[in-house]
Amino acid sequence: PAKKGGKGKITDEFTGAGAIGQVCQVIGAVVDVRFDEGLPPILTALEVMDHSIRLVLEVAQHLGENMVRTIAMDGTEGLVRGQPVLNTGSPITVPVGRATLGRIINVIGEPIDEKGELKTDHFLPIHREAPAFVDQATEQQILVTGIKVVDLLAPYQRGGKIGLFGGAGVGKTVLIMELINNVAKAHGGFSVFAGVGERTREGNDLYREMIESGVIKLGEKQADSKCALVYGQMNEPPGARARVGLTGLTVAEHFRDAEGQDVLLFIDNIFRFTQANSEVSALLGRIPSAVGYQPTLATDLGGLQERITTTKKGSITSVQAIYVPADDLTDPAPATTFAHLDATTVLSRQVL
Repeated sequence: PAKKGGKGKITDEFTGAGAIGQVCQVIGAVVDVRFDEGLPPILTALEVMDHSIRLVLEVAQHLGENMVRTIAMDGTEGLVRGQPVLNTGSPITVPVGRATLGRIINVIGEPIDEKGELKTDHFLPIHREAPAFVDQATEQQILVTGIKVVDLLAPYQRGGKIGLFGGAGVGKTVLIMELINNVAKAHGGFSVFAGVGERTREGNDLYREMIESGVIKLGEKQADSKCALVYGQMNEPPGARARVGLTGLTVAEHFRDAEGQDVLLFIDNIFRFTQANSEVSALLGRIPSAVGYQPTLATDLGGLQERITTTKKGSITSVQAIYVPADDLTDPAPATTFAHLDATTVLSRQVL
């Protein structure tokens, strides 16, 4: 059912889609927006109007008095009080499908590789339910990595979740690059790489290497590319870093569910996902939990990890780099991640 909103706009009664609000307060990445009627539900995407860039805000809290508190997915420079904000009526929705292959997109699905717009009819929201228990498959198969010490001593499971643990500078990203080189290039299906809060230089190096090796093809042969890249690197605001992992996962889920593919999902670094959610939690005024992490640490991580699974339609094999703060494996972030993984490799500083 629809009804007349402010300024003659037609709004949806349940989601408030189409309603126009106003920016009331801007504190860094946190933006408060007031709506006269039709409050947007939690996790709804709002778009700032009359702005120099496409700025998406995600609803995080309802404050009362028709006010919602949102987290910005990009910088809030240039925002002013009173600026109009459009309620889109849906969560952040990103392009999926073969059009994403060979391209680099950001958290809101915009191409950032300067190769023009993404032409696709397929879009999915980044917030989705994990597959039902009855839909999951349990076949066990070894994933041959081409790294002898791994294949011999601690083999990885196809369709499972693999974690590479290590402190700063022990070679997690290098090992992920090696796995991409060995597994993704020989792999018949598609790969998705999610760069979550890591160095932009490494993301650029990976893109160049993939072009050189033929995993990504440019120009007219782009449709033959085998990998999609989703980046939200260190320079992004916490909102983008907290959601870019979900964007990458959504792209991978489409290949699994709609095309029946066996997908490889590389995430570098899952700790930055937790770290960004911790920043967002502090910005929203939640009381911190152990070691200063957010009280929702297990919930945040579970929401991502439970969607990475093998179903009867296809599989997602995930390789995740996990930074270990101060080389302490009992830190809540790596300790919580351990429970979700099928195989773990701990990179030791003593061996170096």
